[in-house]
Amino acid sequence: MNILVTGGCGFIGSNFVRQLLLDPARLARKVVNLDKLTYAGNPANLADVDGDSRYVFVKGDIGNEPLVSALLYEHEIDTVVNFAAESHVDRSIDSPEPFVQTNVVGTLRLLNAAKRHWHGLSSEDKEAFRFLHVSTDEVYGTLSPTAPAFTEETPFAPNSPYAASKAASDHLVRSYQHTFGLPTLTTNCSNNYGPYHFPEKLFPLVILNALEGKALPVYGDGMQVRDWLYVEDHCRAIALVLRKGRVGETYNVGGLNEQPNIHVVRLICSLLDSRVPRPGGGSYAELITFVKDRPGHDRRYAIDCTKLQRELGWKPSETFESGLAKTVDWYVANRRWCDEITAKKYSRERLGTHT
Repeated sequence: MNILVTGGCGFIGSNFVRQLLLDPARLARKVVNLDKLTYAGNPANLADVDGDSRYVFVKGDIGNEPLVSALLYEHEIDTVVNFAAESHVDRSIDSPEPFVQTNVVGTLRLLNAAKRHWHGLSSEDKEAFRFLHVSTDEVYGTLSPTAPAFTEETPFAPNSPYAASKAASDHLVRSYQHTFGLPTLTTNCSNNYGPYHFPEKLFPLVILNALEGKALPVYGDGMQVRDWLYVEDHCRAIALVLRKGRVGETYNVGGLNEQPNIHVVRLICSLLDSRVPRPGGGSYAELITFVKDRPGHDRRYAIDCTKLQRELGWKPSETFESGLAKTVDWYVANRRWCDEITAKKYSRERLGTHT
């Protein structure tokens, strides 16, 4: 495959690009990474594969149709994987417009460029072409403690500007398949965690604040439940959907790990206690501080990934315990990466919110 990955310098995108390039099966003939390099995009995330002759980085916006069209033609792209998105809920509450611009208008323009490119292909190449859109479980809204998990048939009910913008982009992708025949696929994932996560997110925020002796902020009572998915398992699912997924279908990707936020924070503290004992003794859990809840905070997300398991044979490789241990170890060993991206892109004084 000649693959255009959008947002490939972000958290999930960079893990996906790395997985493609390090895959012993060498399924990717070329990987073109188009990234606008907003605050969460970091080329250093891919420093270990930057010298690979199959890898091309282009700084640019998915909303720039002429640029996208040129890349599709120049590199003979047969696969598009769209990670590019504004994704932080708190930021969408503060300022919704950038989310509409990137997630809705940007996706529309990317689809337009892909459709034109696809129309110009031979019949055989048209058949092989794929456009995969990476989305979120937040489009489905929230669940009560006893409600069944989200399936692909769950009606959309987004509760934040971020979720609403992603729901709109999902609808656009679906419409381009049904109206124009563009061979699209969509994946809706649960909350990801793992290496290269931007430091404002829950896992790295807790790890880094703890190591610096800062408060560990937890919204409300901390009983918001999320289904945690290790990022490398998510990337394997995306690659599998690309190879074997049915055109026009949506596949939910879940970690099968529902955990309350407060439980996650305490587990991280426990792992840090054993790996980097707190100076002066005591547990890092003593730093936990409950703060005012976020407006409209969804109480529970849970993904039913039966369809992905049944049709494509996917299952997560990591348990929550093994994935969390790998994540904590990575951040402890990569403090320099964390310090550099934080200093360059984000004021430390604002590291106090998370999804």
